[in-house]
Amino acid sequence: MGQNKKRKRRNYKYHAITFKLSAGQYRSLRNYCKARRTTPIKLIKKNIERFITAYEYEVPQDLYLTENQLDLFDQTL
Repeated sequence: MGQNKKRKRRNYKYHAITFKLSAGQYRSLRNYCKARRTTPIKLIKKNIERFITAYEYEVPQDLYLTENQLDLFDQTL
């Protein structure tokens, strides 16, 4: 009979990102999460999902900022 071999677990790399909220912002976040029955981490990840999944390898050229952001004089009528 063949031996059952355990598959090797894949190693994942994680990076911590921190930011600060005011006391009122934190209370608001906590109350919203309590009402929606979710956690703050799940709420934040769900809201930034489109930014953290679409640009893993490269960003389209049209999303890069240019030096001159104000295009008042390039308007043609």
